[in-house]
Amino acid sequence: RYTMSPLSVLAASLTVLVYCTLLPIDQTVGKTFDECELAQYLAGKSVIKKADIPTWVCIATVASNRNSDKISMPDINGISDHGIFQINQVYWCTASGPAGKGCNSTCAAFEDDDISDDVDCVAHIYALRKMDGHDGFSAWMSAYGDSCSSPEKVNAYLEKCYCP
Repeated sequence: RYTMSPLSVLAASLTVLVYCTLLPIDQTVGKTFDECELAQYLAGKSVIKKADIPTWVCIATVASNRNSDKISMPDINGISDHGIFQINQVYWCTASGPAGKGCNSTCAAFEDDDISDDVDCVAHIYALRKMDGHDGFSAWMSAYGDSCSSPEKVNAYLEKCYCP
């Protein structure tokens, strides 16, 4: 019968502890929101106009399927979009290094289940586009264009959320 000495047990335990501590741990935990849950969350945010909630739910659905940790495939220049609203790393967040760019954030901050920073960023982008004389949603043209620009289309996303 084989038994380990107390010193061997301690050494093995320390090895396991050091190994586990040094392993890179991905702490990004995403969440896929359903339409009603996302709409309810947005309704509680003062930076989002109530009338715009269906459009934001539509954009999140088309852009990421309401998946908060979505990262788009990099384009030919290696550029990706991040999070539930697919925020572009060229203008709005830093892909590596400290927080910065238009939303003063890292792109990784938009890839978790806490979408409060995502919402603050998209509200900022929307406001800047409006100040420039554009439709505030025009920054999401690939999602907004045909899919989310008509009231009939966007309201369909929330039909099941309200009682008659």
